[in-house]
Amino acid sequence: MHYLHYALLTVVCWGTYGVCMHIGSSNMGDKENGRIMAFLWVGLAYFLTAVVAPLIILKLKGGNVAFWTFPTKGWQWSLIAGTLGAIGALGVLLAFGKMASPAYVPVIMSVIFAGAPIVNAIVSTTKEGNWPHVKLPFLLGIALAAVGGYLATKHAPKPPKSPPAPEVSNS
Repeated sequence: MHYLHYALLTVVCWGTYGVCMHIGSSNMGDKENGRIMAFLWVGLAYFLTAVVAPLIILKLKGGNVAFWTFPTKGWQWSLIAGTLGAIGALGVLLAFGKMASPAYVPVIMSVIFAGAPIVNAIVSTTKEGNWPHVKLPFLLGIALAAVGGYLATKHAPKPPKSPPAPEVSNS
């Protein structure tokens, strides 16, 4: 169960990702380009975390740092995964740009984090050819994830709407 520690680390990191991304993009001082400016910094963080750190770890562990010699199928699929992750990060920022107010950050992240496991379950089951082995609890889990995403989206906490201003008569 040591994997659970890493899974929970990911939950915390990805659970705070959207909030941090919104704070960063809204504080860039450029309403038009702030999201793309924030995405640039996200890319820099990805570079440091996903390129520099693994090279250092591989070097310290005596692993192969000549990444250009890695097996083609391995690096191609890893590159596809990284590209999908980066496109997803861009999608988060673009969604933030279309939201009515910062109160919608939890809504956007709920849609993403409820929808992603559903997509993962369907794609993984298809890839492994396991549809003949699917049981009702698996389908219920997918349905409950969808319902949970809907409920978190529909009932996300938002400040109450301001009452309409009283009409002023011209008499």
